[in-house]
Amino acid sequence: MRVRDALSAVRTGKKKEREMAALTTVWSERKTEGTILPEHPRPQMRRDEWESLNGWWHYAFTKKSGRPDTFDGRILVPFSPESARSGVGKRLEPGQYLWYFRSVKLESLPKGKRLLLHFGAVDERCIVWWNGRLLGSHRNGYLSFSFDVTQHVREGTNTIWVRVQDDTDASGACRGKQSLAPGGMFYTAHSGIWQTVWLEWVPENFIANLKITPLYDSGAVRIELSAVRPADAKIRIRGKTSSYLHFVKKEDFTVNGDTQAVRAGGIVNAAEEKRAEAVMEITLPELCPWSPEDPFLYGLETVLGEDLVESYFAMRKFSVGTDSGRYPRLMLNNRPYFFHGVLDQGYWPESLCTPPDDEAMVFDIVKMKELGFNMIRKHVKIEPMRWYYHCDRIGMIVWQDMVNGGGRLDLWRLCYLPTALPAVTAKIKDDRYRFFARSDARERKWWEEDCLAMIRQLYNCPCIAMWVPFNEGWGQFDSLRITDEIRKADATRLVDHASGWFDQGGGDVKSVHNYFRPLKAVRDKRPFVLSEYGGYSCAVLGHTSTEASYGYRTCRTEEEFSDAFWKLQEKLRSLEKKGLCGAVYTQVSDIEEEINGLYTYDRKKCKVAGRQNVRKKDV
Repeated sequence: MRVRDALSAVRTGKKKEREMAALTTVWSERKTEGTILPEHPRPQMRRDEWESLNGWWHYAFTKKSGRPDTFDGRILVPFSPESARSGVGKRLEPGQYLWYFRSVKLESLPKGKRLLLHFGAVDERCIVWWNGRLLGSHRNGYLSFSFDVTQHVREGTNTIWVRVQDDTDASGACRGKQSLAPGGMFYTAHSGIWQTVWLEWVPENFIANLKITPLYDSGAVRIELSAVRPADAKIRIRGKTSSYLHFVKKEDFTVNGDTQAVRAGGIVNAAEEKRAEAVMEITLPELCPWSPEDPFLYGLETVLGEDLVESYFAMRKFSVGTDSGRYPRLMLNNRPYFFHGVLDQGYWPESLCTPPDDEAMVFDIVKMKELGFNMIRKHVKIEPMRWYYHCDRIGMIVWQDMVNGGGRLDLWRLCYLPTALPAVTAKIKDDRYRFFARSDARERKWWEEDCLAMIRQLYNCPCIAMWVPFNEGWGQFDSLRITDEIRKADATRLVDHASGWFDQGGGDVKSVHNYFRPLKAVRDKRPFVLSEYGGYSCAVLGHTSTEASYGYRTCRTEEEFSDAFWKLQEKLRSLEKKGLCGAVYTQVSDIEEEINGLYTYDRKKCKVAGRQNVRKKDV
């Protein structure tokens, strides 16, 4: 083990007061008012009649829960008040309230239509009013939610109020890498509305949900259609050379009173309504497999009465098998496939967790693919739905983390001890709730509900190959049981039940983080993956946020950094022959003090010279 690097990481990871330089990406530098993330926020379920509510809202911070009489100013939604891009630059403290207000002018009210109000994400809990009428509340700062506002809407001017609270790491809520005392590998906390807010007109009888499951081995696709009430429907599938039309009769629907799926991803205050559901398996006239090398997407159009929803799906299969050398392997489309990944935490210097532009999301994905990666591990964050759409169409596999929560993390116990004595962690059972900062039973229940809600929200994204419920023991609990619940919710994807350490012997992979020891492959009954490695740090003059730095091995020049990176890639190729099935390099970009990115935080400088594909392997 490189002891000096390990000790340096511990030392520089201490939380401290710091001054931050004002870095900005090119997308914010060239943006003008009126063009704030205008793209459709949910490509997986598109309708034509929608309106973005991104832009300037009024805001106020208050110490009491009552509605403010005056505002502090204007905030640019969907950027958090802590970010520079919001125009505010102020933190929401635990115990405080953040209020949002705006008016919406509706010239006319279409007959026979409902109006839905959608929020991409609001951190961390909120209450929403329309025209002074309470719509409801929502908890969890990373999941989407909606309200049916039809009974409160009026022609002319309508008003929206949103009240937000966020305690970040002063509570046990899901928070990811956010911290009220940022430093090292923990970053500036954000709050409030941080994903697109939008309105959508739907017919009285509308499609509430689509669940799309590729049945790769049988050349078919299963479509589960949820509607307000039974009605004839038709489904059109567009392939490479043909278009296929499938009809669904009213009699094919059953009325289901279990509205949990609707409650998790859809209409909050209509959750008590029953839903009509139809399930069909459609054999495709042609099978076009999806892969990073050929990311073909089938077009999907669903019509139910007056409702028309456009979507897409892909034919791909993620599984576990054995190669000719009898190593357990990760498989894509029934063939061994090396998952060559990079860790992506999705932070931006001027906008924190909100991508500054749609093109910014595309930039990160494309540049990682140019460096030879075919997989991104999305680390303790859930991105806007457009990010997954871009991975689907560009061809980038995703290992998706659940956002961590729980009590305050003891890094000596959960990170530094496992780094020094990794064998010890396998003996620690994760039903020791206090050890893992998971003593609160209610918060465990909430986290489990939110984990399953994340799976429902992202289920139709073809790019996702693996769910990662726990990272390095942060808030880990009952991981074997949680894995069973995840598999019940989604049998089409794999599970890394404990990424890094505190392996309970379950899941689909043996998952190890290795930053300080020579890389090696470990023989196990499960496929072996290095779910984190690398983390080499390199400061680029003029492109750092702060003088403080954090990383796992310091490279003094970009040339030294580049050489070290390519040597690691060569090492991976040799380890693949010894049973290594996947690896995740840390990381896409620098973030605040953590300067171990392949790109600088502002995305203006790539530290890796000689951009070449380090792997050219057909699927």
